Amino acid sequence: MTCGACVNRVERRLSRLEGVTATVNLATGRARVIHPGSVSIADVLAAVTEAGYSASVAADAPIAAPPPAADERRSGQDLAVTAALSVPVLVLSMVPAWQFADWQWLCLTLAAPVATWGAWPFHRRALHGLRYGTATMDTLVSLGVIAAFGWSLWALFVGGAGERGMRMDFTLLPPASDAHAHMYLEAAVAVPLFVLLGRRLEDRARTATGSAIRELAALVPDEAAVLHPGPTGKLVEVTVPTAALMVGQVFVVRPGDRVPTDGVVVEGRSALDVSHLTGESRPTEVAPGDPVPGGSVNEGGRFTARASAVGADTRLARITAAVEEAQAGKTRAQRLADRVAGVFVPSVLAIAVTALGFWLGAGADPQAAATATMAVLVVACPCALGLATPTAILAATGRGARMGILIREPAALERLRRVGTVVVDKTGTLTTGRMTLLRHEAAPGVDPAELLSLVGAVEAGSGHPIARAVVRAAVEPTGPPPAVADFVSDPGVGVRGLVEGTRVVVLRPDAEDSPPLPDALRTALREADAAGHTAVVVTVDDEPAGVLVLGDSPRPGAARAIRALERLGVTVILATGDRAGPAQAIAAEVGITEVLSELGPHDKAALVRGLRLDTPGRAVAVVGDGINDTIALGEADLGIGMGGGTAAAIGVADVTLVRDDLAALADAIRLSRRTATTIRANLGWAFGYNVVLVPVAVTGLLNPMFAAAAMSVSSLAVVTNSLRLTRFRTRRPDDANQDST
Repeated sequence: MTCGACVNRVERRLSRLEGVTATVNLATGRARVIHPGSVSIADVLAAVTEAGYSASVAADAPIAAPPPAADERRSGQDLAVTAALSVPVLVLSMVPAWQFADWQWLCLTLAAPVATWGAWPFHRRALHGLRYGTATMDTLVSLGVIAAFGWSLWALFVGGAGERGMRMDFTLLPPASDAHAHMYLEAAVAVPLFVLLGRRLEDRARTATGSAIRELAALVPDEAAVLHPGPTGKLVEVTVPTAALMVGQVFVVRPGDRVPTDGVVVEGRSALDVSHLTGESRPTEVAPGDPVPGGSVNEGGRFTARASAVGADTRLARITAAVEEAQAGKTRAQRLADRVAGVFVPSVLAIAVTALGFWLGAGADPQAAATATMAVLVVACPCALGLATPTAILAATGRGARMGILIREPAALERLRRVGTVVVDKTGTLTTGRMTLLRHEAAPGVDPAELLSLVGAVEAGSGHPIARAVVRAAVEPTGPPPAVADFVSDPGVGVRGLVEGTRVVVLRPDAEDSPPLPDALRTALREADAAGHTAVVVTVDDEPAGVLVLGDSPRPGAARAIRALERLGVTVILATGDRAGPAQAIAAEVGITEVLSELGPHDKAALVRGLRLDTPGRAVAVVGDGINDTIALGEADLGIGMGGGTAAAIGVADVTLVRDDLAALADAIRLSRRTATTIRANLGWAFGYNVVLVPVAVTGLLNPMFAAAAMSVSSLAVVTNSLRLTRFRTRRPDDANQDST
């Protein structure tokens, strides 16, 4: 496919199959076809063939992949030969002082292979289209070359341009009638030269816009070191292809290696670079029991992990599939552009024939009529229309994936820019979603560090969420806890035990054997209760020793993320099923003023429906991570799932924040607004270019050679403008100059 007309033809032909809907993407060269069981894949491929194109079932190769090295070399060689033959013709035609006797015949000798062999790809595709009754951009290029070369032959052999000593002045405007007919050999070579050069540059730019997919695909190593029982039963390292890994196998990751697949650390500690998934450059510490994503780089020590997912089930594979799915879709603007492109080429052909008939009928010089006709054929560019939106979507979704933002479809990217209200859940969205030790208050005369160490040692024997939070805060930074004797766990009450001869008891404040507390500890309990936090009382050798306050803490940077959203003109509402106390405390900490608490799943959905009615023209987004958020996510204009959330929430979401950070939402909105601006600029250029230059060509005021250069620049300008999105940068939420439009 070479232009929007090709896309339109393939889509129309596929849609004739009963029950089939198809979306064809010019930038990626792929079609997404939804068909019933009664229509086989062979039927779909046959329909594409009947439309005049070839197709095959998409392989796992990344989209927008660079052409094979052999094709790249051949393309470069063809362009080099075409340029070597064309440049002397252009120079002699444009510099009268260099025109020697019989120069025109040398130009004919050099131009003939360019107009035939060099332009043969266009002629071949034009003939192929004629066979199937269709016309594309190649038809326009082929006819333009044939017209320019044919007229030049007539001028040389019949019109007097072949006389010895003939000189031809070069002008920006088409030449007026002269004593001899004007040759257009420079146009005959310029059209294929400029178009070939433009397409080569365009292909490279389009390949660059799809680089994100190729980078993701290249993250997985080809081989993995697996621990496998040897003949004696001893585990030995065996190198196997990554594709052969199975769930449950234990693999080894050495310093500097990439993790071959998703797994859980079995032995060892390390730091992983997971920037390919999250967009964050900070290493992630992992220890036994922690998950490790495939494709991440081991920046620390050696560790082993057990494979938890392989192949298409890995997180990286799902990300790649989601990006490909988004890049295969279309926006409403692109569908309109493709419909216009479907009638564009026939319209241009009709305009060219009309211009020729008008000028000849008006008694104009045949040379002027031919010039206008050639200029119309050459300057018209349906390619820019076909590439305006898909290249921008390709670049934006790829850039989003690098930033840890997965956008499911182009429609979601469109809606993102209109977001005016964001409803956020509390647990797991604004907060970390796990119990954390917020502070600990020691009784007078008790060392706070020693208190925390004793409690951590006792709690290490329990699996309760409170116990795990205390252990993380007290034990993990310093190493294994001291041994505990006489450990007792009383569910719903607390734990107790002997730590190096010291009796330590951790109890609920309302437990029957909870001792009287000093004023400082009672104050800590009241403050914890007012904030909706959980508190436990600690006694050491039957004396009150302290109070530990635990709760779900805000995510790092949540407050800055809220400020970033507000700078973008977005209203943030906290809607949670939690009690009013914890909800208000978290909201105050991150800077949210509107809080709704104790809402069930259906209450959240009703809230979203009401907000949509109250804010027409502005999109309402819901950010959530749990199963209880799925109803509201489905009701919203835009459902946004947190990457660390449940599969149900991510499955409903239109956008997934893989880096599990609310600040990514502000980046996503900025990216969508920048993409919308880029698409508008591309379409404005594509339509404006043709609206302005085609009428100029009809009037006979456009030199066909410059028309060829303008046509090539048109497509290249669109792709290059889209390529700028690949350099879109994340912005710190506290930056002053936030995008707001």
